[in-house]
Amino acid sequence: MTNFTGKRIIITGATGFIGRNTAALLLAQGAEVYALVRPESRQKNLLCRHPRLHIIPASMAQAGDMLPAVGHADAFLHFAWGGVNREEIDSPLVQQGNIDASLVCLHAARNLGCQVFMDAGSRVEYGITEDGSMSEDMECHPVNAYGKAKLEFYHQARPLCEEWGMTYYHLRFFSVYGNGDHPWSVISTLVQKLPREETVSLSACRHRWNFMDIQDAVRAVAELYRYSDGHKGESHIVNVASTDTRVLKEFAEEIHRLCGGRGCLEYGTFIQAREGALSICPRVDVLKELTGGTWQEQVTFADGIRRMLEET
Repeated sequence: MTNFTGKRIIITGATGFIGRNTAALLLAQGAEVYALVRPESRQKNLLCRHPRLHIIPASMAQAGDMLPAVGHADAFLHFAWGGVNREEIDSPLVQQGNIDASLVCLHAARNLGCQVFMDAGSRVEYGITEDGSMSEDMECHPVNAYGKAKLEFYHQARPLCEEWGMTYYHLRFFSVYGNGDHPWSVISTLVQKLPREETVSLSACRHRWNFMDIQDAVRAVAELYRYSDGHKGESHIVNVASTDTRVLKEFAEEIHRLCGGRGCLEYGTFIQAREGALSICPRVDVLKELTGGTWQEQVTFADGIRRMLEET
């Protein structure tokens, strides 16, 4: 497909960081977007106002109830997932609820006649790897209940999509950054505190990491959908990540320089998560392959940070 004009696309998690930016991009490219938003959500005002944006008051577990309001759709982008805070991320009960609700979304996609289903997986599905390398064909050993649930949903969704002839992309997002991300993320923290001359407590930052600008991340989603006609009925895990992998300290020092050297970086004082300082070094060959070999990032790390500083 050359553009999204006339395409009817469902998005769950539409008020989230990735969801709302994806919705904005698809709307800009001509799509009709139906956003599932929990009626009690306090984030409704984050969605852009647009004549082709339709708000459907429903949780992901209620996705089947929205069928009469939509009638038909071409694609279903499932980005909703509860229990990502520290209290619930390792709760098997909460994460099982996510799996069950996600299956409701998948069946809704089929009943709507969707040809494409994408869901938001996570890098944590890989678990701990020896050197941080993470490619889609490797065996996964997730550590927490969140990662295990994401992987379990993939294992349940793939055979269903193959049975129904629906194209399925399980998107494993890595560290996506930009304004609107969680305020406690390392990038958000540095961009907020350094210009105010504050000291930022960090780990030793000796492990390798990978950051991807939000604009490139949502463009990857759009490009995968754009090229999906050439992969009808196929199922793929796709790493959505940058080609810029470095030692974390290099990223921190670059942000410090872009902040004019203000503030102070204090290494080795931040308490790590239980799995420790693990390197992540994702491969993005599948992303390139599924987009006809044309995929490339457009936002350098420096440009992405400059934009955040300008908008903060």
